Amino acid sequence: MLVGCSAPRVVTPTLVLPLPMQVSYESELGIARLGQMLNSPGLTPEQRAELFFQRGVVFDRVGLRAMARLDFNRALRDRPDFADAYNLNGVYLTQNQEFDEAYEAFDSALELAPDYAYANLNRGIALYYGGRPTLAARDLKTFLDEDPADPYRLLWWYLALEQMDQEAALDALRSHQQAHGSDEWAWDIVNVYLGTMSDEQLLNRISEESEDNQELAERLCEAYFYLAKQAQRNAQPEQAMVYFKLALATNIYDFVEHRYSLLELDLIGEQARLKR
Repeated sequence: MLVGCSAPRVVTPTLVLPLPMQVSYESELGIARLGQMLNSPGLTPEQRAELFFQRGVVFDRVGLRAMARLDFNRALRDRPDFADAYNLNGVYLTQNQEFDEAYEAFDSALELAPDYAYANLNRGIALYYGGRPTLAARDLKTFLDEDPADPYRLLWWYLALEQMDQEAALDALRSHQQAHGSDEWAWDIVNVYLGTMSDEQLLNRISEESEDNQELAERLCEAYFYLAKQAQRNAQPEQAMVYFKLALATNIYDFVEHRYSLLELDLIGEQARLKR
């Protein structure tokens, strides 16, 4: 669905909006079933930890973040060597700007599972938001090297590099795109960053190629987040806020881009309060 959108001092392209995703019957049923299983007698601590973790994942998927975090902590109580639970707990700590605790959680995950690539991603993101771009770039480059053809991994590495040297970051982005880019739609986000495609061209491609509303919502959640980060770089804070809010409006709660759109808006609000 194409609609026009305008706001004071914001110039937007023609926007593409999905129907916000709703909680599925399967997710509701999964929460109920896992709750019943947790009440079963005779569970070992390892079994109980796994059930708490799985229920936390479902809570996370439907946006019940407080319940998810509670279950991840319960999983760690029953199984202190649960790397997956440390990783997702660290994500929540990052979203709450509890950065030191987040670093500790990701460190624990990587100590338990040194090849845990997504712990590198999430620690890199925590370091990025915690104002440590050099360390963030190192972790995010490790994650990128696992799959150099993944444009999302490249974009996060670029965001960290950009905090240190914008021109060098653009050179690295361009060089990597030339070496590994493809016709996959997400590489067009990189093209927007490189100035060879407009926001509107990217959104139109997503609208034309998405097969159903879920795919449309997922792609838009991703695209609007990175377009918001680009607007921030271009000193367009109002435009960035519009894009972050559009990413949140998709309701794709468990996507990285949804999680950190909310954090970005919190940071924008904090900066506004400091200026008053």
